[in-house]
Amino acid sequence: MLNRVVLAGRLTRDPDLRYTPNGVAVANFTIAVNRPFSNNQGDRDADFINCVVWRRAAENLANFMSKGSLVGVDGRLQSRSFDNQEGKRVFVTEVVADSVQFLESKGGSSQGGGGSQGSGFQPNQNQPSNQNNNNYNQNDDPFADKGEPIDISDDDLPF
Repeated sequence: MLNRVVLAGRLTRDPDLRYTPNGVAVANFTIAVNRPFSNNQGDRDADFINCVVWRRAAENLANFMSKGSLVGVDGRLQSRSFDNQEGKRVFVTEVVADSVQFLESKGGSSQGGGGSQGSGFQPNQNQPSNQNNNNYNQNDDPFADKGEPIDISDDDLPF
């Protein structure tokens, strides 16, 4: 038997982080996944897929991702049922995520607001000058000058 789901899509709302009575973190979220084809009007429809993730991954998702963030989900499909407040049986099908990958930086989604404030690391920012950077890079590479084999014994290897 095989039950595997791999999805990539955008969060439709901020993840809903809660804790069980035992203190285990659980986050519910929905992602919009574009269909690979266009409809008769030439528009691409999307499927809205409910997902749940547990423990540290749930806390990380809630802390670092928000509505519009692009995420990858790897998990399994699960169906369950429960009785709602009116006493009716409700059936739910959702993806139980084994892992959630952040496919862009926190400020990288195109959800408005503009600007690049808080969008992530920008290399070589506030560096003194190119001359100093060139010397620094040369000193970082211990093999740049000689290109000879390394003299190391098998006892020094970690494997």
